[in-house]
Amino acid sequence: MFPFADLVAKHGYWLIALTVAIESMGIPLPGETMLVTAAIYAGATHHLSIALVVAAAAIGATLGDNLGFLIGQRAFPWLQRHGHVVRLDKDRLRLGEYLFRRHGGKVVFFGRFVAVLRALAAFLAGVNRMPWPRFFVFNVAGGIVWATLFGVGAYALGHRIHAVAGPIGLTALALGLAGCVWLFRFVRRNEARLEAEAERAIPGPLAADRGS
Repeated sequence: MFPFADLVAKHGYWLIALTVAIESMGIPLPGETMLVTAAIYAGATHHLSIALVVAAAAIGATLGDNLGFLIGQRAFPWLQRHGHVVRLDKDRLRLGEYLFRRHGGKVVFFGRFVAVLRALAAFLAGVNRMPWPRFFVFNVAGGIVWATLFGVGAYALGHRIHAVAGPIGLTALALGLAGCVWLFRFVRRNEARLEAEAERAIPGPLAADRGS
């Protein structure tokens, strides 16, 4: 039997959407594994529609990411008051907002394909005050492309998808982690210059201080 196949057979599309949504909120559940399992099951038994499997995963990704984004927004005022505990003063919070204004779309879209970022990208977008309409566009696009690639790929390839998805997933994770390390080191080396750029781009109080 496929992993989770009994659960998928019993509960169908809503379980796919729920699992993906919870993972997208930041809670570590195997959302991608559930999508792949459901797609393989649909291809082997035809008891599920692959179109609805993909739709359920895309809807779950969108809903979960938007809840994660909202949680990130609600966390921002707390970080303003207590961010010094984790070495996030207002200058660094402003810098995070500035960087997400410039690169947030790429983080949200490509984060959907990287195991760690998939659970964190939406929360980080909310914390860093990414405008919701921009977040929503990249979120929906990433969710649809991710669900379609992995869903249709697993439906067409069956268990062979693991031979393809495994290395791709590990490569994406390695590249994502390498990118995070590079970004961290780049910001550390150029922190003063970037903070000055952020101050010019976002002058005055931060968003929560302005009451937005």
